[in-house]
Amino acid sequence: MDSSTFEKLAGADGKLDADEVRKALDAEAPASRKRLNPKVAAHADYLTTSFDLIDEPHREAGEKLAGWIAEKYRPGEPLHVTVVCTGNSRRSILGSTMGNIAAAYYGMPEIRFHSGGTAPTAFNSRTIASLKEIGVEIEPTGAEASRGEPKTANPIYKVRWGDLGLEATEFSKTYFDPANPRQGFAALMVCGEADASCPVVKGASLRISMPYLDPKIYDDSTYETLKYAERRDDIGRLMLCVMMQVRNRLDQPSTR
Repeated sequence: MDSSTFEKLAGADGKLDADEVRKALDAEAPASRKRLNPKVAAHADYLTTSFDLIDEPHREAGEKLAGWIAEKYRPGEPLHVTVVCTGNSRRSILGSTMGNIAAAYYGMPEIRFHSGGTAPTAFNSRTIASLKEIGVEIEPTGAEASRGEPKTANPIYKVRWGDLGLEATEFSKTYFDPANPRQGFAALMVCGEADASCPVVKGASLRISMPYLDPKIYDDSTYETLKYAERRDDIGRLMLCVMMQVRNRLDQPSTR
């Protein structure tokens, strides 16, 4: 920090305390970060302290996504990413929601994450509970989407991570459902089965393999809640790391 910046932040006493640092950070926060639900923003703050926990395969996948976004991003213009798993009930919805939170946190809410599957079922109640735990508001709309499994209801939910448009309509669907982008999006394959069954994602301009262990294997066990939170945070910290890289690249002076 240069001396003039320090003097400006420290004030008349010439000392920089924690409150002054916090005020400086708040002043620099993107407008869309301030629109996040307070509990959501606080959880994102926490996840940004743990980027060292991202393993190498996911870090490499994240760097590919960051490069693509930085190349394609135009301020104010939508840019789409679809997160894909088999049933579109757990990892893909955790991924799309945490991706949207990360985009808003770093001031790029026009980057929108969607979810889809290869054999849709329903937005799982455990996924809902995990997201609600960090302040995401999820409410049923009273409507139902087409069923992937005849005996499994597929309710439609409104998911809100902030105000003024920081929301999405979410339900279980195929990745090529009309509710999702059809061309020019990045496809993130977050489960091994979908990754193997879809070597080509129609309409995608980028396909990235980044599988995560399915928290479903812990359903109805002692560790269920902890494992859903663990998967939420694994994906969330990667999404935040990706968006931080994008923000840093975009803020670099142009050399052209």
